[in-house]
Amino acid sequence: MAKEKKLVEAITSMEEDFAKWYTDVVKKAELMEYSSAKGFMIFKPLGFAIWENIKDRLDKRFKKTGVENVYMPLIIPESLLQKEKDHVEGFAPEVAWITHGGEEPLEERFCVRPTSETVFCDFYSNDIQSYRDLPRLYNQWCSVVRWEKTTRPFLRSREFLWQEGHTAHATAKEAIERTELMHEVYAEFLEEDLAIPVIRGMKTEKERFAGAESTYTIEALMKDGKALQSATSHYFGDGFARAYDIKYTDKNNELQYVHQTSWGLSTRTIGALIMVHGDDSGLVLPPKIAPTQVMVIPIRNDDNILEAAKALADSMGETCRVKTDLSDKRPGWKYSEQEMRGIPLRAELGPRDLEEGKCVLVRRDTREKIPVSLDEAPAKAAELLEDIQKSLYDKAKAYLDAHISEAKDYDTFCANVEEKPGFIKAMWCGNQECEDKIKEDTTATSRCIPFGQEPISDVCVCCGKPAKKLVYWGKAY
Repeated sequence: MAKEKKLVEAITSMEEDFAKWYTDVVKKAELMEYSSAKGFMIFKPLGFAIWENIKDRLDKRFKKTGVENVYMPLIIPESLLQKEKDHVEGFAPEVAWITHGGEEPLEERFCVRPTSETVFCDFYSNDIQSYRDLPRLYNQWCSVVRWEKTTRPFLRSREFLWQEGHTAHATAKEAIERTELMHEVYAEFLEEDLAIPVIRGMKTEKERFAGAESTYTIEALMKDGKALQSATSHYFGDGFARAYDIKYTDKNNELQYVHQTSWGLSTRTIGALIMVHGDDSGLVLPPKIAPTQVMVIPIRNDDNILEAAKALADSMGETCRVKTDLSDKRPGWKYSEQEMRGIPLRAELGPRDLEEGKCVLVRRDTREKIPVSLDEAPAKAAELLEDIQKSLYDKAKAYLDAHISEAKDYDTFCANVEEKPGFIKAMWCGNQECEDKIKEDTTATSRCIPFGQEPISDVCVCCGKPAKKLVYWGKAY
């Protein structure tokens, strides 16, 4: 039993140290490994398989809206980056520069892409000529590099995987509609596929993306009460088009600037999955995104049990993603591994089960054991996977709802930040001075201006002047 306990005992409990718990789960579940290049991660098979499922499911949602995939160069000439001043200033501290090609110094520096607005704009300036060329609905799956000072697996690394959509439209109305559409695509994906409830809203001017006129965000809440910005969608207006001379001839044969958007989601969503659903035994993966949905575990390694386990897996394979653990490890160790890796369901099969023509299905989320006949196991497994998906969302939603507080005065606000982890709803006057003071005093930041405005007071929680907007505030990753 000592060996069987060791896997879970190696995980620090959430209540003892949430940050250490997170790192322990990432390592023990074998999602990633640190590389020799500081701040850069190695994705191990399970970590990358989760990202592949995120990518595949999200990509299908994109394509249903007419989006096509492309790929742009990894490096960007400095002169190209400098064309949009606000954008450059926003990313300057994080840019990695290439100064040499082989042994020779370059005539012009290149940056390793921190994001691809500039290179898409350069492309669109030549690719778009007429109204017939619009809209351009492009997305790329790639990696970007941002030279972060402090890194954490999946949440903040110097290179991370993501997708970035970049679209061009004839009118502001069409571009805004696309920005809002992609924002909702993200929200539905997180809630329906990842079982993560989110708050939908807009960023304040201070928090919006560099160069954007408006930024739409979805904010999720982790089990330690901190927020995680999970995806953003930006409306650029025609600012980038003017900087990069992206014009088209309209139906009246007059030149017009295009209106643009960009939107992105990254591998930090894997971090969200861990922190929203995980427990002290490891990962808890929603079935829709889990690389393996059912693990068949033979209790003994004799031929009859192994053959029956393989047959059970084959029958389940028609309705779910299933594997069989044929290793010679003890059953208790196999259970611990299955739980550590977050596999939603396991099917236990022993000699007595085989005699009685049944197996035992065990849920990862509740650990409930459900005896079921071998013939009925595939259908029952599919049913349980659906219920697990829903139950994980409901549990996370209940946690979110229970960790939203209100504050109508500054003393209450500051006390809530310290004593009530989660989101704080409070009114704001719209002035950045108050936003800055709140961050300086409490380390809480404005997370979003929610679409569903419900004024809870007439005055700003910070300065007492007339309020303009209800804002969700909170500490964040």
